[in-house]
Amino acid sequence: MRIDELAIPQETNLGFDVVDDVCVFMRNDPVFYRKSFFPTMSKIADMHRAGKEINANECMGSMVETGINSYCKKFNIAPIPDEVFTQDDRTNIIDKIFSEEMECIKSGDYK
Repeated sequence: MRIDELAIPQETNLGFDVVDDVCVFMRNDPVFYRKSFFPTMSKIADMHRAGKEINANECMGSMVETGINSYCKKFNIAPIPDEVFTQDDRTNIIDKIFSEEMECIKSGDYK
């Protein structure tokens, strides 16, 4: 390996959609779900019922970062999550979870 190859970030291709996979992980890992996911979604449900404006990035940003870190650690994906997840990936994770969970919130699943 040449020294200039070290300076250029190598693209990590895992062979699957990490956005979908981390979303499934966050919903199905019992510890993460109980400690982070459910409390965050319950807070968003409370805000929705109160008629408050919900900023998904603000409400879910730290939960998603915690989920990404837990995911990378549990499955030994990468020592630093930034090697796998771009800022666009983080935004896509927030958008995906928010849209799917808002349907559940509106149907009354979070009481």
